[in-house]
Amino acid sequence: MLKPQDRIFTNLFGDSPSNLKASQSRGDWHGVKEIIQKGADWIIEEVKASGLRGRGGGGFSTGMKWSFMPKKSEKPHYFLINADESEPGTCKDRDILRNEPHKLLEGIAYASFAIGANTAYIYVRGEYFREAEVLQAAINEAYSAGFFGKNSEKTIGWSLDVYLHRGAGAYICGEESALMESLEGKKGFPRLKPPFPAQSGLYGCPTTINNVESIAVVPTILRRGANWFAGIGRPNNTGTKIFCISGHVNKPCNIEEEMGIPLRELIEKHAGGVRGGWDNLKAIIPGGSSVPLLPKSICDDVLMDFDSLRNVQSGLGTAAVIVMDQSTDIIKAIARLSKFYMHESCGQCSPCREGTGWMWRMMERLVKGQAEISDIDLLQNVSKQIEGHTICLFGDAAAWPVQGLIRHFRPEIEARIKQAIAHG
Repeated sequence: MLKPQDRIFTNLFGDSPSNLKASQSRGDWHGVKEIIQKGADWIIEEVKASGLRGRGGGGFSTGMKWSFMPKKSEKPHYFLINADESEPGTCKDRDILRNEPHKLLEGIAYASFAIGANTAYIYVRGEYFREAEVLQAAINEAYSAGFFGKNSEKTIGWSLDVYLHRGAGAYICGEESALMESLEGKKGFPRLKPPFPAQSGLYGCPTTINNVESIAVVPTILRRGANWFAGIGRPNNTGTKIFCISGHVNKPCNIEEEMGIPLRELIEKHAGGVRGGWDNLKAIIPGGSSVPLLPKSICDDVLMDFDSLRNVQSGLGTAAVIVMDQSTDIIKAIARLSKFYMHESCGQCSPCREGTGWMWRMMERLVKGQAEISDIDLLQNVSKQIEGHTICLFGDAAAWPVQGLIRHFRPEIEARIKQAIAHG
């Protein structure tokens, strides 16, 4: 359970204004020049020591990612913020952009300095229209205060320009290389790796890309110290995390909590419990639509962190907790997700382009019971032919919900097929 004094996002619910003056009263932009004067290596090592792992779904060490950037380069370095939050069930970054934009902007200043970037871009999901307005207003305030722009080297000790770029609503642009392609004015097609962004990213230059939440927590880590952040949560799963709780709960919410909190405690303490009580629970998707669901038997005891969820064949992902009670047609729910992934596939890779549509059509047959028992194994086999066989992880994201359904609810699928056969 997170102590009130350890909460990083003190205005997550928008209880006070998001402007610069209000943000500074909450501690934002405090002592920036002094922190930057400690040097890029100190900042990187402090972030590494904190154990901060990417909050966008990958869970990779943030400090380690920064350290991959070349120390010297003839080409300019770029820093990108991935604010293309499009994963169904996920809305944590939205509240940060709406209510805590200056935490993100201050974090961008430290990260840009650490990797040697004088230019940063924030790529915002196209549908986040009001959030983009708030963020642009905050960027303007930061320029007026001298934190960005021509006076920033005097004010904070680093020359930095920050630009807001609005996407056009494509889920695939949340993938980092597709984001760069889109930012360059091209179709949002993921790139082959290598080369990785640190070697050749935006415009062929060294680039680092981070999620909104990953960077918004950096200023507090640098002010309060790596040991403080590392002391929250569990080993290798440290710090605080914003969880998005939706679905069949009494009080859907976004809440900042300690990493490793039991899933049941998270829901009962902050979301008013499952509708109809915990025993009415059927399944939970713990990390956004792309991670495999978990049945109640696992949800009873599982902890909400990267390693615990991986150990039960799921994942923390974006920490979007989607709760489904006994009234849920679980097969239909996963079929709906399959339709989403079919629609959002960029079509570059054959397994994904053809496979996502095939999986959706098969899922629709299973919803109606219009299939053979052997089709369940066929669907599982096809999902495995998609997973791991595409340029980016989109194919995996499309396959995992289906695999989770078969793993935990196969008897229900079989019963529906048998029932349809019985009714002729």
